[in-house]
Amino acid sequence: MNNSGLRRLTATPFPTRISVFTGYFHFTILLLSLCLSSLVFTSCNTQKKIMKAPIKEEGADYLIKKLDENELQFTWFSAKFSTDYENEGQKNSFNGILRIHKDSLIWLSFSPLFGIELFRMEITLDSVKYINRMNHTYFIGDYNYVNTFLHSNIDFDILQSFLIGNDLSLYENSSFKASVDNGGYKLATAERRKLKKFVRSSQEKVRVLIQNLWIDPVTFKITKANVKEIQKPNMKLEANYSGFEDIGHQLFPDKISFDISADNDIRVSVAFSKISLEGKQIQTFKIPSGYTRIK
Repeated sequence: MNNSGLRRLTATPFPTRISVFTGYFHFTILLLSLCLSSLVFTSCNTQKKIMKAPIKEEGADYLIKKLDENELQFTWFSAKFSTDYENEGQKNSFNGILRIHKDSLIWLSFSPLFGIELFRMEITLDSVKYINRMNHTYFIGDYNYVNTFLHSNIDFDILQSFLIGNDLSLYENSSFKASVDNGGYKLATAERRKLKKFVRSSQEKVRVLIQNLWIDPVTFKITKANVKEIQKPNMKLEANYSGFEDIGHQLFPDKISFDISADNDIRVSVAFSKISLEGKQIQTFKIPSGYTRIK
């Protein structure tokens, strides 16, 4: 399926006493007047929001069409990111680079806060590779590795979609139910299957997803999504999207939080920067000599 930033407001410190200087006194009075005026106008705006009419109910076909029209369109995607990772009470923070060639490649580089790359990963439709520079090892395998690490059962389409805030593109859309939920739209299905022409294994053939999408009623961007399998109901992947900014006249969430519920819960918070949708991105995956392969 088819794709502004948050600015932190810094409060101006209020003088702790009235200056003996007339000019400063006038400034204090002016500032107080502005604050009171802002309070009045804020109250009025709040009342207007409270009195806002409820959104119109729409059918699933209409919402799917709007998602298609507003999804992030790209051939190449590139961004820097900072991440906070928490697993079983242990917390880690690191930086990295993400590059995506749509529907074919996800490339990731991870570095600690001081900037030296420690880990590189390349993910394709049917393979997973990584280089661990800390212990001079590398891995070449399939999605069993990713799913064992994340305690989940995902594929390339799920991973790509959750990273950029689009809906799945290789799965059917015919079973969605539409509703209004908490001031926005919601699409839900309990039987979403991968399109037959994209099934690559017997495991994918029997995979049936339970999925929920929460959609902004103005931008028709996904603000929250979760997915799990009928066969593995205790494994769930959920993402929350915020901080939408204009990237080449398209909205993209520069903040994403992921919650992975399984045998143990994993939480990942990601903040993107220097996002680009232009030009082919250079990515390399060369295994240094002397590294040991992990099996």
